[in-house]
Amino acid sequence: MMDESSALPNISAVDLFCGAGGLTHGLVRSGITVRAGIDVDPACKYPYEANNAAEFIERDVNELRAEELRPYFPEGDISLLAGCAPCQPFSTYSRSGRSKKRGLDWQLVSTFGSLIKDLQPTLVTMENVPQLADHSVFKEFLSALAGYAVTWSVVECAKLGIPQTRRRLVLLASKLGHEGLSIPETFGTRSTVRQTIARLPRIEAGQQHPRDPLHYASSLSETNLRRIRASKPGGTWRDWDPELLAACHRKDTGTSYPSVYGRMEWDAPAPTMTTQCFGYGNGRFGHPEQDRAISLREAAMIQTFPRKYKFVKKGEPVIFKSLGRLIGNAVPVQLGEVIGSSLVAHVNAVSGVAASALGDTQDTLF
Repeated sequence: MMDESSALPNISAVDLFCGAGGLTHGLVRSGITVRAGIDVDPACKYPYEANNAAEFIERDVNELRAEELRPYFPEGDISLLAGCAPCQPFSTYSRSGRSKKRGLDWQLVSTFGSLIKDLQPTLVTMENVPQLADHSVFKEFLSALAGYAVTWSVVECAKLGIPQTRRRLVLLASKLGHEGLSIPETFGTRSTVRQTIARLPRIEAGQQHPRDPLHYASSLSETNLRRIRASKPGGTWRDWDPELLAACHRKDTGTSYPSVYGRMEWDAPAPTMTTQCFGYGNGRFGHPEQDRAISLREAAMIQTFPRKYKFVKKGEPVIFKSLGRLIGNAVPVQLGEVIGSSLVAHVNAVSGVAASALGDTQDTLF
């Protein structure tokens, strides 16, 4: 968190497509006040509100109007509209838990752009898949930012202190000008799987830790137990004896997926966390040492959620599919903090002119 933020005008944010609160939690760490998060998935409400001093609003952003957001931006504050608009060709936004069908593949990105046009917040940030930059809808989104200073780049999360090989497109936009508006290529120190999860208690496949319900590993069949015991950290299924090979491995198409049924390496970043990261057969999601897939808590920590981040109410069942979706779809908390710190540094850089610039933009908000 940046100490100098206390001397600046407060930044108030609304987080669209907020999920379980990864982006919100990171923005708060950077010194930004997040007042509300909006998502169509009701499963996000508990983790979002239990860990963040912000209101969860269950709404389809396609049906949201700018007027509904204005009360969340107090007069005198710098306004920030933030979000990761899920893109259907690459996301699960319209699948389980988010079942409403969309007419256009990139509708949610377009909706985000329309809300910016109508609301005219002082600051904007968007985090998304790198592939978005190759599509015309991204150019349309940039056109919605007329009048803003804009910078964007594809960042490598491993260089930002996030212990996974995730790549994401990050965009920052500001009505305060270009000064200090930049996205760092590095942030903090590199982090590994060992540094992130090695201190968690040992558990077996299918076991749930009694003091942390989220430290829960999925069960393995006898065949998969034999497979993981034959797997080396960073290795592939090609290391196995032939009788352990699955039918898909024997096909020509299977040779292009060497990381399936793989173990992570202790002293390297993890692979990108997905909605299926709790399953040993879904990627390189085997624990580096223990004979099991990573637990839901380990996946959340690799997504840089704090160890004690709450995802389910006390006494409620832990459902792998539901929580895997929330964890895998989340913006890593550390990435949210990088984004927030970049915006706070920008506001600090232009603090001498921020008051007059803010006066011009507030007229469009109220």
